[in-house]
Amino acid sequence: MIKIEALTLQRGPLRLLENADLTLHPGQKVGLLGTNGAGKSSLFALLRGELHADAGDCSLPADWRIAHMKQEIEQLDRLAINYVLDGDQQLRDIQHRLAAAEAAHAPELGSLYAELEAHDGFSADSRARTLLAGLGFNSEQCVARIGDFSGGWRMRLNLAQALMCPSDLLLLDEPTNHLDLDAILWLEDWLKAYQGTLLLISHDRDFLDAVVEHIVHVDNRKLTLYRGGYSQFERTRAERMTQQQAAFEKQQAQREHMQRYIARFRAQASKAKQAQSRLKALERMEDLGPAHIDSPFSFSFREADQQSSPLLDLHEGRLGYDGTAILEQVKLQLAPGARIGVLGPNGAGKSTLIKTLAGTLPLLAGELKTGEHLAIGYFAQHQLDSLDPKASPLLHLARIAPDEREQSLRNFLGGFDFHGARAEEPVVNFSGGEKARLALALIAWQKPNLLLLDEPTNHLDMDMRHALTLALQQFEGAMLLVSHDRALIRDTTDELWLVADGKLSVYADDLDTYTRWLAQFRQQQHLALRASQATLDSRADAGKPDAKTQRRQAAEQRQRLAPLKKQIERMEQQLARLQTELQAIEQELADTGIYSPERKLELKELLGRQSLCKQQIGELEEQWLEANEELEVLSKAED
Repeated sequence: MIKIEALTLQRGPLRLLENADLTLHPGQKVGLLGTNGAGKSSLFALLRGELHADAGDCSLPADWRIAHMKQEIEQLDRLAINYVLDGDQQLRDIQHRLAAAEAAHAPELGSLYAELEAHDGFSADSRARTLLAGLGFNSEQCVARIGDFSGGWRMRLNLAQALMCPSDLLLLDEPTNHLDLDAILWLEDWLKAYQGTLLLISHDRDFLDAVVEHIVHVDNRKLTLYRGGYSQFERTRAERMTQQQAAFEKQQAQREHMQRYIARFRAQASKAKQAQSRLKALERMEDLGPAHIDSPFSFSFREADQQSSPLLDLHEGRLGYDGTAILEQVKLQLAPGARIGVLGPNGAGKSTLIKTLAGTLPLLAGELKTGEHLAIGYFAQHQLDSLDPKASPLLHLARIAPDEREQSLRNFLGGFDFHGARAEEPVVNFSGGEKARLALALIAWQKPNLLLLDEPTNHLDMDMRHALTLALQQFEGAMLLVSHDRALIRDTTDELWLVADGKLSVYADDLDTYTRWLAQFRQQQHLALRASQATLDSRADAGKPDAKTQRRQAAEQRQRLAPLKKQIERMEQQLARLQTELQAIEQELADTGIYSPERKLELKELLGRQSLCKQQIGELEEQWLEANEELEVLSKAED
């Protein structure tokens, strides 16, 4: 089990945990929650042995194998499939020793092949490709260079590598960032079947509800364990905070009453003893903090000055890249107040649709009409990289509002938790979540009447996701939303569209039905792929001889190879006899009596026989390897 007792953890001047306790049992699946900077990633580093406790103790079984999801990739020239296989370090060690033994024609080849089979090494490549397919990679991408992938796809590779590693403890930090909904649903199923202990940092409430059965909340430098998923955690914590607030208010009333009594009677001799007693009781009283339930984020999208109806009108649209169509015959119209969630499998064209409507991707064919007063607020992950790293949030906002008072800009940025000096710090030092908040702040300031949002919740914590949900609910313009956050889609959209099979259509069912549809879609794709492969195999088989001819050819091949096989068999029998003889000699040499002076001649004879036996074994093993290589060459030539 994982046992944390009286733990204090500090990073520089910041104390993250203080006198914290926690016990987790093997096989538990646990979500780790807390605000950014609360210490979640530092706790992961402590469990991996990269950090040490400043006080207290953190222990887990010494023989536990720990797998974790890396945040960076340095080997950009490595192929994707090989990088994922690298996650199984024991497999790589066996393969390395096997390659060295084969090159040296070492006698331990048989035992190494047995070790590889015991480790399930012969199916490793297939298992790695299955992981990659589940996370959205196609067969061509499996053998592509890591350097050819974008940052989001590299994070998927890091996740696949972590899942490939055999482990007793799996540590995943925001694994659903950069995943499409179909990949998230696949990951949910994989983690449900995982047999080890899981610690998961995530801000996706539906994902947490599906996977974990406990929540550990990092708050006020303590670790609090809650039973149930995220939804149950919210209910339980709300009840606790209500009780805590009531207890705090009661305690404050008691303090006030005691202090009035002390102030009134402390100087009176007849009451001095009672007043002193009250004073000591006041000193002993445990401090209860008020329940800090307010989020640091509070903002809204500024109301557009003018509207157009319709805002966008696309007729017979052909959408895609570099002349290759992904969506055909797209017809849509967006009116003010439309609130649409866009669904679809990975790679079906959701982002293509958003980019085309935003004007960053040209139409291949068709006609796109825009309203006279159209004002688009477009959010996509690549926009985080387009922020000026040397500029502060205040300067970013001042550039698009040069005539606005600085205090108004500061007040607006405060709603996104950029307060005081933080509003003046350069973006280069910001985390992904802070960059995403700034990008949203810039959009919200510009009074859009149409929001085109492509995965806006990546990197955002629970408080910011809640604030974004409230802001979108209050937004009076039109919205088109692509998101893997099912809670955000459910709470902010009125209509669902489906992008699949090269088409855009209205989806009449709800999100729960869509998850089932997506599972069926993936199954159909899998069956179609298998059918296609079977067709290719049957075509390949068509050129092969019939069964009777095959049997005759096989018999002829066996006849040609029989002498060599008999030679190898005789060598193996000789090797067995020599090894038995050597073992008997070494047992005699292990007897201390053989080294007495009167048995000198006997010892000399034994040592001579031992040397000869080893020489014969070495020569015979070399002949055996050569014969086996010859057999392999002949067998391949016959095939």
